[in-house]
Formats: sequence, structure tokens, C-alpha cells
Amino acid sequence: MDSKTPAVKMRDITKTFGPVVANDKVWLDIYRGEILALLGENGSGKTTLMNMLSGIYFPDEGRIYVDGKEAVIRDPADAYRYGIGMIHQHFKLVDVLTAVENIVLGLHEPGRLNLAKAAERIKAICDAYGFEVDPYQKVYDMSVSQKQTVEIVKVLYRGADILILDEPTAVLVPQEADKLFAVLRNMRDDGKAIVIITHKMHEVESLSDRVAILNRGRFVGDMLTKNTNAQEMTNMMVGRPVTLNIDRPVPVDPKPRVEVKGLTVRSDDGIVKLDNVSFTARSGEILGIAGISGCGQKELLEAIAGLQPTEKGSICYVEDDGMKEELVGKDPLAIASMGVSLSFVPEDRLGMGLVGSMDLTDNMMLRSFRRGHSPFANRKAPRLLAEQVVKELEVNTPGVSTPVRRLSGGNVQKVLVGREISSAPTVLLTAYAVRGLDINSSYIIYDLINQQKKRGVAVIYVGEDLDVLLELCDRILVLCGGKVSGIVDGPGADKHKIGMMMTQLGGEEAHE
Repeated sequence: MDSKTPAVKMRDITKTFGPVVANDKVWLDIYRGEILALLGENGSGKTTLMNMLSGIYFPDEGRIYVDGKEAVIRDPADAYRYGIGMIHQHFKLVDVLTAVENIVLGLHEPGRLNLAKAAERIKAICDAYGFEVDPYQKVYDMSVSQKQTVEIVKVLYRGADILILDEPTAVLVPQEADKLFAVLRNMRDDGKAIVIITHKMHEVESLSDRVAILNRGRFVGDMLTKNTNAQEMTNMMVGRPVTLNIDRPVPVDPKPRVEVKGLTVRSDDGIVKLDNVSFTARSGEILGIAGISGCGQKELLEAIAGLQPTEKGSICYVEDDGMKEELVGKDPLAIASMGVSLSFVPEDRLGMGLVGSMDLTDNMMLRSFRRGHSPFANRKAPRLLAEQVVKELEVNTPGVSTPVRRLSGGNVQKVLVGREISSAPTVLLTAYAVRGLDINSSYIIYDLINQQKKRGVAVIYVGEDLDVLLELCDRILVLCGGKVSGIVDGPGADKHKIGMMMTQLGGEEAHE
């Protein structure tokens, strides 16, 4: 590798945010014609490092060289001048505009704007690498994977040949991820330099040529992917040996706990989100819910928790003695007091789940303040809970009085999940519990969910990573367009068959 000049050399790059050192004298080389996977735990500085390369942050110290010459990158426009473009986790597209309008937005090109000409250029880029984009489709009509494609084409349209993708497959089904990988390989073979930030080890192994690993803001090493394995990479990321297997304890005496029959839910604008959905969740068992993003998973959990009005159907909570209680029509507080706990890790963690300006203790109080009847909240129990969550989930924080917005996304998430699990539920509804978490943190959370299962809790687990659903869940309910496409047993299930069921194909055999 070293015989050729790196497209990018980062030398002694340091960046601090207040007392937190995000990057500490990092060295990194990025080559053309190569896919580099950048790995590290949450808060290890991967995104910060790439944000400095793409002009969002400016380094406190250190130098960046592009094609052997020193580069000063003060903003994304500078980055584009050096041919560097970043595709972020959260897309930055204008919903009411078409693909072509989003792609040319903000570009200063000579002469009048000619959308037809721009559309031709977009088509040429798509044909060269195998993308599928309709230039005149509005963004609000696009699937997640189509939006991501527009973001990538936007970067290529601006002339980037060094591309950075942050968690590119977080919300893609296996078939979409395979398509994306084929395109990335075509771009690599065309001589582009590609960096992916990901937490999914099987993707690293199948896609990347080289891996570079950060641990707590420091560069700890890089190697050719073919010379390493998931276990070695994880140990380097965490700095100690880590076990990488998800237990699936056999359910002990499972009994029906939540019975859903003929559930139909419409959104505010009249769109059917759930269509005649029926299933039973049992105590001491993990029921996985698989489906492409926006297929009704959110509405299903919210309906059980009393947060979503239902049009028809019933949701029964089954007591230990077999007595049934209807949850439809009950308010969320009454449902929560029965032991039904909703741990929904939203796409916008701070917008929905936690208050960013409050510290960890106060965010714990949001969950427990109802228990006391005194007008003065008891701060002692939430503080102990915050300390316990920080310790057990290895939350990377200066202390429990740190405002939550100062934590990295993954650490925010651990606080959210830890808070819900600690409420000792009988039914745990959890969505995207490990979205964006590094491999070590994810395994800590799988373990916590399994502990709940062993305690006899009925766990309903909505997840995006099919590999994990197949390893963790006892049964998997597949949703497609708001309908049940089938329920399969977790052990021995076929990932691609479930992927097909999620996109309606193969839904028929699913009921066998």
C-alpha cells in the first residue's frame, strides 16, 4: 500500500470539545482505489475525525494533506474543492424538491440553471456506477435507500473522488445494502477513495480492503481486512478481549402476555399504518419485529403502550392467572403502571426520548418522578440509577451531572435504554435499542434484554439488523406495508427469505 501516495494524509489531528478530547494526535492515510473501514466504539472520535476532513469542524492541531499538498479545509465548500464529500447518517435533503433540484442546490455554475442538462449529467453518473435515480422524483416520495442514493450522487455531481459514508446501511434492508455495496465497489474500481464508518462487522469483512481503528480518540492501528477478523478488530477497538456471541436462552414456561387481534391503525392523514395485525407475545420470550423503515413498527409499539389511537382490533394484557385486560382505550400512564414499558429509541434521540439540556440524573427522574406523591422530587433514587446505568452500560461521560447533549449519540442511547430496562417491566417494548451503537455496547444491551427475558418479561424487539434479529429472537414477526407477512422461528431462519418477506415478495410461503 505504501508504495503509492495516499489521497489523504491526516497527521497529528487533535480536536477537543471543552474537557472532552475527541481526537488525540490521530494519523490516518486514505488511498484511492480502496475502501477503508473506520472503526471504533461510540465516542471514539470517528465521525469527528471525518467531520474535520469534510469541513464541518476545524482541527485544533495537526495537518491534512491531499495528494501530497497541505490542505486547509474550513468548510464543506473547501472540502469539495479538494474532491472530498461526506454522506451523513442523517440526510440533508429538502423534502419538497426533486432529486435534481436537491443535487444542484447551492451550486454556483456559470450561466442559467438548466435542470434538463443537470438531469443528463445525473443519468451519466448513475449509469457509470449502477445507481437508480429518477431526477424528477420528489424527495418526500422516496424510500430511505433512494434518499441515500441522491445524497451520494449529489457528492459525485460536485466532483468528489474521496467519499466518506457515515453508517451507510443503518436503515437499509439486506437487498438494499447489497446494491449499495455493489455501487461502492464499482466506485472503488474506478479509482475513488472511499471511507465507511460502520459498526457492523460482517459488512467490514465483506466490503472493506483495509481497516483503521480508533480507541478513545487515538489511532491504534490499521491492517488489511483479509489479515484480520471481527474478534481481533473488536478487541483493538475496546482495548481488551470481548466476547462476541449473543445468547439465546431457551424460553422457560412461556405464557401469553399480550394478545393483539385484528389491529388496524391509521395515521393523522388517513394512511393505514397497520392493517389487521394479529399475534401473541409470550412471557420469557423475545418476539422480534422485522420490516423496512416506516412499515408500522413504531405504530404497533405505540398502540400497545397507549400512545397511538387504534381504529379497530383489540390488545389484551394477560395476567398470570389468565385474566385478560383490554389496553385499547386506556391511557399511557395506566398501561405503564401495569408493567408495560416502552423503550423507543427514536431516530431523533434527543427530540423524543431525553432532554438534552438536562443532566443524566434529571433524565432518570423523567421516568420515575410519578412514583412519589410529594411535590418535591426525590433526587436520590434517580441519581443512583444514573450511576448504575453509567457503570453497567459503560457510558462514556465525565459524570452523572453532565448535560446529555454533551454525550456522543451512542452514549445518549445507552442512557435511554438503561432507564427503561431499570423500570422492572413485565412487558418491554424496545425499538432500535442498538441503533448506531458500537459492537461492544450493542452486546451489553443484548445481554440486558436477555436478562429481562430470563426474568419472565415478554420482550417485543424492533430492530434493523436482521443478523441480530436472527440470533437474539425466539420468533420474528415480519411486517410489510402494515400487514403481517409471516411469523418465523428465530433459530434457523433464513435472512434473505425474511428480507424478501419485508419487501412483499415471498410473503405467501411465509405463513407455512
